[in-house]
Amino acid sequence: MQPRLRAELWVRAYLKRLELNNIPAYVAARGQPDSGAVMIKCATLDGLAKLYTRTFDYEADCDIWTVLTEGPEAEVDQSIRKQRSFDPDLWVIELEARHGRTLLDEDGLKD
Repeated sequence: MQPRLRAELWVRAYLKRLELNNIPAYVAARGQPDSGAVMIKCATLDGLAKLYTRTFDYEADCDIWTVLTEGPEAEVDQSIRKQRSFDPDLWVIELEARHGRTLLDEDGLKD
């Protein structure tokens, strides 16, 4: 397993990659700069959204992005509020992508 980048550095790099791909995004919640966890909310502009979180896959021995929750955007927002209530160091990035494109499956982001 490779060491993780500082959370703030990873967020900045991810936002830049989204910008280069014309995917609007912003930091909805700032977490701990060094080691805060990161969640990605993808709103598909039809009232629905998905919330991604990075988890460790023990079989593959690496981090992977998984969907924590999906459905009506208001319910996804409620899930974010709940997560932040017990993890104030959590970063939340919100992006808008009609087709759900997050880039999380691309090299440098997927693990």
